[in-house]
Amino acid sequence: QVQLVESGGGLVQAGGSLRLSCAASGSIFSINSMGWYRQAPGKQRELVASITSGGTITYADSVKDRFTISRDKMTADLQMNSLKPEDSSVYYCNVDPRYFYRSRVYSSGDFWGQGTQVTVSS
Repeated sequence: QVQLVESGGGLVQAGGSLRLSCAASGSIFSINSMGWYRQAPGKQRELVASITSGGTITYADSVKDRFTISRDKMTADLQMNSLKPEDSSVYYCNVDPRYFYRSRVYSSGDFWGQGTQVTVSS
């Protein structure tokens, strides 16, 4: 009913930049919020940045002033600058949409992308 496609991960040296992109599609009426999370091996998934339909943006303390989230309709991008080795992780896109599925309208949901690997070498 809702699909997310992520792109933009890869290998970069410390201090470099990457841009992640996430595109949502499916039976979506509107988007309540979109965000990026990350999960390193052996650690819990954590919020990196999120943006609501009203434009409220939240960042993890560890990425403030280095990462920027932006949204345009059903895409959300994460610009990552001054990358550090500790930013290495699998990054997941998340969307909370108002959507239609099997003759019902849902006011919210919780959908995830497949994840994209970001590796920062020292």
